[in-house]
Amino acid sequence: MAGVGTLLVLIMNSCVESQKVAAKSGAQLWAENCQRCHNTPSPNTFSADQWKTIGMHMQTRAQLTDKEREKIVAFLSQQ
Repeated sequence: MAGVGTLLVLIMNSCVESQKVAAKSGAQLWAENCQRCHNTPSPNTFSADQWKTIGMHMQTRAQLTDKEREKIVAFLSQQ
């Protein structure tokens, strides 16, 4: 029975974390995830198509969700 309770707590905590991520803008996610490993280039450095390709590559390396990647690429593409 204790295992079920622990599982329920873990599931609920992951939902809270997902909501926190969902509330963040692409700019926030970009700053938090990209700058932890390297200096980030200016959004104007690459075209929207190039940012899409970079986003796909970096999603794996930074362990981003699809939603996080989409928000970051959208932010970078509008600059």
